[in-house]
Amino acid sequence: MRIQPLGDSAIILDFADESSDAAELLRRSLSAADALEHANIPGVIEVTSAYQSVALFLDLSRIASVVDGRSIADFLHDRIVSLVRSKGHRSRIRTRSVEVPVCYDLELAPDLARVAEQTSLEQTEVIALHSSATYTTACIGFMPGFPFLAGLSAKLHLPRLATPRTHVPAGSVAIAGAQAGIYPFESPGGWNVIGRTPLRLFDADANPPALLRPGDRVRFRIITRDEFDKFLP
Repeated sequence: MRIQPLGDSAIILDFADESSDAAELLRRSLSAADALEHANIPGVIEVTSAYQSVALFLDLSRIASVVDGRSIADFLHDRIVSLVRSKGHRSRIRTRSVEVPVCYDLELAPDLARVAEQTSLEQTEVIALHSSATYTTACIGFMPGFPFLAGLSAKLHLPRLATPRTHVPAGSVAIAGAQAGIYPFESPGGWNVIGRTPLRLFDADANPPALLRPGDRVRFRIITRDEFDKFLP
């Protein structure tokens, strides 16, 4: 594990030196983030995990008030290392199972036919591969509530669009590289859109506002266009 500064009021814990296995590094990051989030370390105001790292955002003035003569760096190093390296947290990840209904109707899936062609699969095979996998929410980013989902079948790994679209509808279910994702809002985007969910991925008035959170297990459930339309207000 490497601990490095991230700007002037954050640090990043990078676990890349601990394993070459992407799934193991993701588990490591999720379990470390879980441990740090529930430790209530004074001055740590936010914990954010990614595929192989965890970022801690800090209130330095609050930390300075409790360090008892030590430097802030020494205080954080002692608290973080003892916590993250403890065996009790190495394998614990708080997870939920979340089912996301998806309609793969071509009107809602502008890239499905091209994805099938580029992968030498039938459209039904693309849908089957995408909907049969169990994904892990690696992190939330890009925009509020956007989940980066690990677990996409290697047969569906494709690059992003060469030219991003200026308009991707909210709820669009997409793939890019080794990841799947869901657009919470209408926005520009360069992922390959192969379906759409009627679920709302982010609601600022809800608690928590994001439907998914890091560590969640996600399955996509195929629904018809009629079922999709019934979800809409």
